[in-house]
Amino acid sequence: MNNRQTKTNNSYLAEKINLRLRHLPNKKSIEVLDCFAGKSVIWNRIKSKSNYNINVIGIDKIKYGNNLNGDNVKYLKGMDLKRFDLIDLDAYGIPFKQLEIIFNKGYRGILFITFIQSMFGELPTKMLNKLGYTKTMIRRCPTLFNKNGIDKFKKYLATKGIKKIIIISKKNKNYICIMPKTVEA
Repeated sequence: MNNRQTKTNNSYLAEKINLRLRHLPNKKSIEVLDCFAGKSVIWNRIKSKSNYNINVIGIDKIKYGNNLNGDNVKYLKGMDLKRFDLIDLDAYGIPFKQLEIIFNKGYRGILFITFIQSMFGELPTKMLNKLGYTKTMIRRCPTLFNKNGIDKFKKYLATKGIKKIIIISKKNKNYICIMPKTVEA
């Protein structure tokens, strides 16, 4: 019997696909960086439902097809992100490390982000620090500072100049789109 927690790949798949389809850039050829590509289910479906020429570079720790194999954080640090029209961060948790790299590199394209916080699951300490919470505060009462994670995440995005996000929430899963026009130049 397997006692490991089962992660559900692509739950709410239709919502993820529709969010992306509605917010694709209006150009004939689209360059995508999919940082949690897995078996490329989402982008293969999008390709089949759209009339765009979509070129996807996928990254995943598990080797699937033509994806780059390894840690997406390491790849993001070394890549020229400006060549991509959109970056997809469909993570099982909170892709804070990836976002920090993306924002620090000055990326201004479309971002799709999956933000999942289970019950009172911990938020990234460095994200909370950027919001003014000290390590001492968090250590003394972690459950207090880990409540309302999506609200804190929105505040974090605001610190990065994000003015508006598009969000679809399903239980504890939040599917987010950030458009270039919503990032302050």
